[in-house]
Amino acid sequence: MARTPSSLPSFKIILGSKSVARKHILAEMGYQFEVMTADIDEKSIRREKPEDLVMVLAEAKADAIISRIKAEGYMERIEEPTLLITSDIVVVHEGIIREKPVSKEEARQFLKGYSGGHVSTVGSVVVTNLKTGRRYGGLDKAEVYFHDIPDEIIENLIDEGVVFNVAGGLLLEHPLTLPFVEAVVGSTDSVMGLPKALTDKLIHQAALSTES
Repeated sequence: MARTPSSLPSFKIILGSKSVARKHILAEMGYQFEVMTADIDEKSIRREKPEDLVMVLAEAKADAIISRIKAEGYMERIEEPTLLITSDIVVVHEGIIREKPVSKEEARQFLKGYSGGHVSTVGSVVVTNLKTGRRYGGLDKAEVYFHDIPDEIIENLIDEGVVFNVAGGLLLEHPLTLPFVEAVVGSTDSVMGLPKALTDKLIHQAALSTES
């Protein structure tokens, strides 16, 4: 059961992500939830603008999870509002969209490019009320400025392997990365993939939605 402010009806939450950071952020917000993941080929969905890409990917994740739970007969068992949260994020560096690096060389290229410079993040959140079918979405952006990142730190991050699980190989909260973050313009949770303010707003909108 989700935390339910007095102004909202009771509802359940499904987080459509396996991201450890997103799970941590949503729990920090005081919500209880279950996790389901979408099995989609993200590389097959392309858009030129980062804002369009992250929104269509978050919607595609929601559609995939809804198809799965319909096939499992889950929808028929919903007696109270159930909110599905999906999201996506990309890093934009020098005007180029950076998604999860696919090789050590690409990860190295990404991280060396950030050293002494800055990147932008563009993230989306989509909340779907599975009972009413109503869907609410929004975008959030942030910027991260870096000090020079030593090659040894970059190699350690690559060897650890976690950079391959995040957009642009950007791990803001990682103990190896954090000392080299000069400034964040925007919210840290946005850079980590789930902006709290936007997510809370969309949860409220979806929880209060009625049948169309």
